[in-house]
Amino acid sequence: MNKKAAVFGSVGQLGTELVRELNGRGYQVTGWDRKHLDITDARKVEEALVQLDPAVVVNAAAYNQVDVAEEEPWAAFEVNGLAVRHIAVVCRQIDARLVHFSTDYVFDGQAKRPYTEQDPTHPLSAYAVSKLAGELYAQAYLDKALIVRTSGVFGPGALRTARGNFVELMLRLARAGQEIRVVKDHVGSPTYAPLLAARTVDLVERKLAGVFHVAGGTPISWFEWAGMIFRRAGLNPKIQAVTERSYRTPARRPKYSALSNNKMEECGLEPMPRLDRVLEEYFNARGEAAFGQKGKGPGPGR
Repeated sequence: MNKKAAVFGSVGQLGTELVRELNGRGYQVTGWDRKHLDITDARKVEEALVQLDPAVVVNAAAYNQVDVAEEEPWAAFEVNGLAVRHIAVVCRQIDARLVHFSTDYVFDGQAKRPYTEQDPTHPLSAYAVSKLAGELYAQAYLDKALIVRTSGVFGPGALRTARGNFVELMLRLARAGQEIRVVKDHVGSPTYAPLLAARTVDLVERKLAGVFHVAGGTPISWFEWAGMIFRRAGLNPKIQAVTERSYRTPARRPKYSALSNNKMEECGLEPMPRLDRVLEEYFNARGEAAFGQKGKGPGPGR
């Protein structure tokens, strides 16, 4: 049985967890980051995948600068849309299963309840359009692509990345002594990267295809999420709750984009734990990672 797996975006906060999860389940994993393989180059993608001949190809690479994409929509579309086409074409050629990650931002946020896979999409920004294009390309070229939509990913791998995640941003602002403004009228479902990776591989091993939502099980406003982070960190910064109207950004975002995991759970996968429990795990993991980086002890395996 071919247990080779390829992971694009292997050094991001999700990619690192996917590599670890796949390795832990006996896969022979080859990972690429954007420094080593440009997924917008169709020829290089084909060469890499044909040479490796994996059974599973996981695309965790993405252009995710939501506001910047308004100024450079083509850059976002090349990575999030056309590059998925390149990967899907080769997956069809070598008969590999494609797993592609998408976003809650494909919805417009008007439902006021967690979105299901059956809800119609309506992207509001250049970034969101590019992510939906990636979904459509995967489905156009492959009959059994697995598309995983998620929301607000955070994981200890962010400590190694330049952009970090929402948790690290809040901690950085708090320790800088700045007044922090966070929207109270936007709701998502923050998702812990190690759990997202584990549930995704569960879907792969059950040979499931189509669109699945895999997100944190707790719908929460970004203001409430920030407060939870500060309480766990023992910080008490100046934090102001603001509305979308008073905190304009270049890109429009869905006001309510929490995702329902019902379809995933109906397929026998374990429900996501409560957000407070997951946040505790995150702080423990980031503490171990920082400990290892200082050379005083081993950090978690990657």
